[in-house]
Amino acid sequence: MEQRISLITLGVRDAAAQAAFYDALGWTRVETQDGVIAYDLIGQTLGLYPLDKLAEDIGVDAENLGFGAMTLGHNVREKEDVARILARVDAAGGKILKPAADVFWGGHHGYFADPEGHIWEVAHNPFSPLSDAGAFRWNGYG
Repeated sequence: MEQRISLITLGVRDAAAQAAFYDALGWTRVETQDGVIAYDLIGQTLGLYPLDKLAEDIGVDAENLGFGAMTLGHNVREKEDVARILARVDAAGGKILKPAADVFWGGHHGYFADPEGHIWEVAHNPFSPLSDAGAFRWNGYG
């Protein structure tokens, strides 16, 4: 198995509301079928899929899926971008869990939850600069 995550699928209760939230962040949807709403990322895709359909596909009850202890990370080029994005999240109806703040290791970050509680970290890591195309790698591009 190659070291790659190709698709991140979020099981959602209200796909239209979730899509409206990500649309309000400025993301562009990709044409899909079968109830999936997709957003192409840099090297991956984020899919929004009805929770009941996801549970059916996996073969478990939807109540068993719950929320895991996981965050989705979005790294940015500049420290100031963290607060700017969190402001846009707030305006779009997301919940700010931790406002933009410096981190002990030298970075800057904040956390938010989308309308159904999926948790995102927005971070600036000065030790891991993004590629020109915006790709992230742990030790950066440069």
